[in-house]
Amino acid sequence: MGTGVRKAGEFCWINLLTPNVAESKAWFSKVLGWTYADLSGMGDMIKVDGHPVGGLFDLAAPNTPPGTPPLIGVMVKSDDADATVAKATSLGGSAKAAFDIGESGRMGEIKDPSGAQIDIWQPKKNDGTDADKSHHGAPSWYENYTTDSKKAAKFYSDLFGWTVDVMPMPGMGDYTIFSHDGVQIAGMMAATGDMKDVPPSWATYFTVEDIDKTAKQVTELGGTVFVPPMDIPQVGRFAGLMSPQGVRFFAITYLRS
Repeated sequence: MGTGVRKAGEFCWINLLTPNVAESKAWFSKVLGWTYADLSGMGDMIKVDGHPVGGLFDLAAPNTPPGTPPLIGVMVKSDDADATVAKATSLGGSAKAAFDIGESGRMGEIKDPSGAQIDIWQPKKNDGTDADKSHHGAPSWYENYTTDSKKAAKFYSDLFGWTVDVMPMPGMGDYTIFSHDGVQIAGMMAATGDMKDVPPSWATYFTVEDIDKTAKQVTELGGTVFVPPMDIPQVGRFAGLMSPQGVRFFAITYLRS
């Protein structure tokens, strides 16, 4: 499903913001098998099978904008964060000026035309993840909720060179699939119906060995199952989950090929 250091245009990192850091670390360790290491004193590095996949940070940290909810943010690799930020603005998005994260890399914060945030990472010492997407606990799929699928599809295609395929989903409208170098990496759907109250945003799916077992475990450990396990034909079985600290995410068990 994908190993090795990610290329420019690929998702390369996640950033989890949560209250009750110690409780959150323990909870995700039980559910997704994560281990941790210090992240330059700023937070904790999340690891899957010893490979870094992201950072876990205290929602109450002074650099977090007031009112930010618990969340998992996503990052896409760029060869030039400043150029990507400038391009995003020219394509109808909004962005903050890129800035250095110590010696690790350079980061940009972008919002697409609908307002969904997606961050940019230009590596220096931190290349991002090289974890195997098929392993339990690894991020393996990303999904954008938008108020304007056509405008967002053009934005991401022009910004990252992603190719776009639109699939009709009975009862759900169209589902957009983004591909990079011929490999499907993310999806997008309009925030309608049951999703109409979800603000434009990106969500992360994590691979798990048994989604029904994971959903049961989430409930037993004080979390919430907001989308019960259900099948995606020819893909696998997924569920929408939330930690006791309010962090929402998806987990999926893929069909074995």
